[in-house]
Amino acid sequence: MPAHPTTASPAAFGRVLIRLYQHYHDVEWGRPVTDDTRLFEKICLEGFQAGLSWITILRKRERFRQVFHEFDIPQVAAMTDDDVDRLLSDPGIIRHRGKILAAINNAAHALEVQAEFGSLAAYFWSFEPKLDARPTTLNHADVLAMPHTEASRALSKDLRKRGFKFVGPTTCYAFMQAMGLVNDHIDGCFCRPEIEWQRQQLVRPT
Repeated sequence: MPAHPTTASPAAFGRVLIRLYQHYHDVEWGRPVTDDTRLFEKICLEGFQAGLSWITILRKRERFRQVFHEFDIPQVAAMTDDDVDRLLSDPGIIRHRGKILAAINNAAHALEVQAEFGSLAAYFWSFEPKLDARPTTLNHADVLAMPHTEASRALSKDLRKRGFKFVGPTTCYAFMQAMGLVNDHIDGCFCRPEIEWQRQQLVRPT
């Protein structure tokens, strides 16, 4: 049995993180998502990531799910100051009061979006950039040169107008990349054609 990460050697711990990140890349990142719970979870976790690396959040994701009620939107919106105090003492998540409060705040506004658009999915996918706004080829340098885009700036602006917190343009672009609103797997990555096919088959929520 592999050593527990907290007792493993630095090299073994590094291999655990690499496998975790590789699995996320291969199985999740960029594949189109239309489930409201997953979309809400991701916009929250991208907010928690602000100023940190994604692997830090990925390591703690299961604990985030536990303490935030599997990111069930009504349950998160109903969380109280006592819940905030409890989470601030939980080492399994990012103990940042502003980000915790933002997740609860964003849940309340997500309910408003659902009421207006029918689903979070319909709202978020309305910001999917048109094909002619996307590069025809993509390498690593191209991705690094796009920390945010016109579409992510528009999404960020609209979310902030609706009262959402920790949803800057770069955060919104990372969300769009992860949830498949764009395909930023680079040319030559085996995921890129798979995701292109999934996007072609996807029935966009309306």
